[in-house]
Amino acid sequence: MTHSAVDEEILKQWIRRLSQALQIVDLEVDNDLVLTVANEAAQAVNPMAAPITTFMVGYAAGLAAADPAMPSHTAVARAVDVVIAVCQQSDNDHPDTTGWVNTAQ
Repeated sequence: MTHSAVDEEILKQWIRRLSQALQIVDLEVDNDLVLTVANEAAQAVNPMAAPITTFMVGYAAGLAAADPAMPSHTAVARAVDVVIAVCQQSDNDHPDTTGWVNTAQ
């Protein structure tokens, strides 16, 4: 997804502001990765799925990164990989069509 230098600067300022407000130290956000995940979800489901999906990636990554052995960037990458895989599944492959039985969830 392409965006202008002005948009990029606005995002950087917003991220700094949120990081300070949420007291998140040393957060480095890969804007392109987040926007890619949001776009994949919007295309796979509908536009409303984008913010929910990015929230869920962050939540899953946060849970995984609670393990000191899991670097935060690895936790994010793993969560993103799962989301991309789910977005690329056909409608018949979604866990909700058969339930969560046998999915190790």
